[in-house]
Amino acid sequence: MYKTHRVVMEELASFATPKSKLSKMIRSKEILHLKRGVFLERNDQSYSKLSIASVLYGPSYISFESALAYYGMIPDQVKGITSATYNKNKNKKFHTPIGDFYYYYLPKFAYPFGIVRKEEREQGFLIATPEKAILDLIYKNPNLKEVNELKDFLVEDKRIEEDCLSRLDKSEVTNISLFYKQPQCLLFPKMLWKYYE
Repeated sequence: MYKTHRVVMEELASFATPKSKLSKMIRSKEILHLKRGVFLERNDQSYSKLSIASVLYGPSYISFESALAYYGMIPDQVKGITSATYNKNKNKKFHTPIGDFYYYYLPKFAYPFGIVRKEEREQGFLIATPEKAILDLIYKNPNLKEVNELKDFLVEDKRIEEDCLSRLDKSEVTNISLFYKQPQCLLFPKMLWKYYE
């Protein structure tokens, strides 16, 4: 489980100079510095990377390839944790001792729909539904202009299993796609109805 700077300082209060002790612990890798104010003990194996993703940068939820991998919809192992955020004008990344974390912005009006709460190692995190994760991917690819292009993008490029696409909730896809206000997102429900009715 991660620790805040305040918690670490309380734990080191018995030392003459807690800040100096913390600096030594970071240099010796006794404690891992994930970002300013967020730490993890080196031997702690109880943490959840998915939960830590929301601590590093927020508001955010797990999405894109990380969500698809979580649901078993893509065969590839995903490098790093990918999350969606909003109200940011640029993407963000954190390279930490426990892995890489990537954050991609979405329009605020599409952000709150299609998100569920899950747990890993008794630590909660927010994650996109499969439908939402795919729409997030599509939103970030504005060059998709036709239904067959979109199908190739999802099946060939992203390697999403077709039986997974056929099990998606078409009504949810239709409803959520409207909030993105982008033509490529509106192609997704059309593609599902055409190929996976």
